[in-house]
Amino acid sequence: MLMRAADKSEDDPWLWLEDVDSERALDWVRDRNAETERELTALPGYAALRARLKTILDARDRIPYVGHHDGRFYNFWRDADHERGIWRRTTLDAYRKPQPAWETVLDLDALARGEGENWVWAGVSFLEPHGTRCLVSLSRGGGDAHVVREFDVAARAFVDGGFTLPEAKTSVGWIDADTLFVATDFGPDSMTTSGYPRVVKAWRRGTPLGEATLVYAAQPDDLSASAWVDPTPGHTRQFVLRQVDFYTSELFLRDAGDGRLTPIAKPADANAFALRDQLIVELRSDWTIADRTWPQGALLAIGFDRFMAGARDFDVLFEPSSTTSLDGIAATRTALFVTILDNVKNRVVEWHRAGDRWQRRDVAVPGMGALHVSAVDEYESDRVFLTVTDFLTPSSLYLMDAGSDARTLLKSMPAFFDAAPYAVSQFAARSPDGTNVPYFVVMRKDVPLDGTHPTLLYGYGGFEVSLTPFYSGVTGEAWLAQGGVYVLANIRGGGEFGPRWHQAALKENRQNAFDDFLAVAEDLVRRGITQPRHLGIMGGSNGGLLVGAALTQRPDLFGAVACQVPLLDMRRYHELLAGASWIGEYGDPDEPAEWAYLARYSPYHNVAARRHYPRVLFTTSTRDDRVHPAHARKMAARMREQGHDVLYWENTEGGHAGAANNEQTATMWALTYAFMLSQLN
Repeated sequence: MLMRAADKSEDDPWLWLEDVDSERALDWVRDRNAETERELTALPGYAALRARLKTILDARDRIPYVGHHDGRFYNFWRDADHERGIWRRTTLDAYRKPQPAWETVLDLDALARGEGENWVWAGVSFLEPHGTRCLVSLSRGGGDAHVVREFDVAARAFVDGGFTLPEAKTSVGWIDADTLFVATDFGPDSMTTSGYPRVVKAWRRGTPLGEATLVYAAQPDDLSASAWVDPTPGHTRQFVLRQVDFYTSELFLRDAGDGRLTPIAKPADANAFALRDQLIVELRSDWTIADRTWPQGALLAIGFDRFMAGARDFDVLFEPSSTTSLDGIAATRTALFVTILDNVKNRVVEWHRAGDRWQRRDVAVPGMGALHVSAVDEYESDRVFLTVTDFLTPSSLYLMDAGSDARTLLKSMPAFFDAAPYAVSQFAARSPDGTNVPYFVVMRKDVPLDGTHPTLLYGYGGFEVSLTPFYSGVTGEAWLAQGGVYVLANIRGGGEFGPRWHQAALKENRQNAFDDFLAVAEDLVRRGITQPRHLGIMGGSNGGLLVGAALTQRPDLFGAVACQVPLLDMRRYHELLAGASWIGEYGDPDEPAEWAYLARYSPYHNVAARRHYPRVLFTTSTRDDRVHPAHARKMAARMREQGHDVLYWENTEGGHAGAANNEQTATMWALTYAFMLSQLN
């Protein structure tokens, strides 16, 4: 009889590093941090680079992106004078000006000082569409867990005796002015094995949380449960979501009177949402109904009430091709904006209802880089914000109206580095199974292809996340301006070509993502852009797993590795923090057949004393409550024990982002880029 993999004993001498806050573990962290900082901060140019990055991060002429509520435009802002940040607001007329007049709503630095807490902003949820109350989420040190407090934006103060929830991975939303949907840690058996709430309750003002009414309970092995209200005037509805795993879910319509739940008969792996009188469905797999097949990656629309009554005559708002995929959806009062990726470049289509029919309009947008569309106010306005960016052009923010290509420039990011000497190219590498894998290269136009250029290859390759062109003053100043070449790889596992591109690297097919990444690295060498001793790789989170696998599989191909907030121990990942929620992506190591393929690439289990590896810098955060810092801790410890030359740096704050404020962010990136420059030049 086969034993489950978890029943097989494994001697792991570094298991004690999983105890995040133990003195023994923290002493180890402090010693490693001291070694790393002693070496890297002494490098020529480190101090100047860190100061320059801090200036960029604190720049007052960055774009202050805003969200709209009830006629005001809200922005959360950090700079040198506001380390933790201020939440502020203005009017649209003021926002159009080069220097808007801002009104501070909440000063997080003052709040943190007064309460003796290291508060990090975690977002806000308004009572829509016109309420003055909101729910402010605050994290200690930047983790995913947060406290929730009711706030009155008219009074600019927390509500005395208002809704308050203790620290947890909470999902909360308004039902009405006196009632909330709450999914939180209600005590024993209320959280899933992934560490997220599985119980949703309706909590009425003035009553104890313990007396809240049960709305729904998911299964313990599900990912999570949540509920929300669509407050669109004339189309108000309540919804409950059972998130089984990252890619499968059940959606219910909740009766506001008796609480009865009616299933919305979507495919388990499809996303669906209500848009006024329509139901919008985004497919991850082909869906066959009554001899009609709707293709994987399509976006469908149908009358909501008609669908609930059994109709299935969908309108197709997007159907993918071999080079296109759905990249984003933004709904306004009467329109739906669909952002499409076409060979990893964006374009935008606008749909609106004319009687009983959908009408399409191709939106004329600038550039061939990345585009992002968001509604100004999806309930009462047809305006959208359009953000335009690419590797060499500072991002610009425009205001547009549905039905028109006219746009008003609101804000532009300053040029943080001189882009004139550089050019962007797009190439494709051939993966071992014959798949063409596109990638972008940013480098100087006037340098010969002699293989001498320090080159940084970045990838992610997971969770259907697409990597598109972006403008970064940090990357420009810390890498391009230092003579480096920057490469962005669009490997399988991402969403660049829709669900099929993602699913091609799921579970037992994960090696496809690693093969794609290695193929891009080899193609860079073949083209003469760089050579292995000058080629560095970087990735974070799932991208940290990517570079960890690349490190252990092809150490001969790289000169340096930056492995950030990574997954590395694939034997125990599902037992650490939110790891169980990713079984749908990677597989279950407790199942022998699935551990068999996980074991073949798990970096922690494949690093060996007898091999020579390029130098590695591991970075993580003590307060990361999503990907456990033990992944990086144990990998660094094992490699050190085997005699390999590695550096390790753990920020004591910052959550999964690795840093909680601009000071920490500047330090993290200065250490990382100083390491890369020293190893690859």
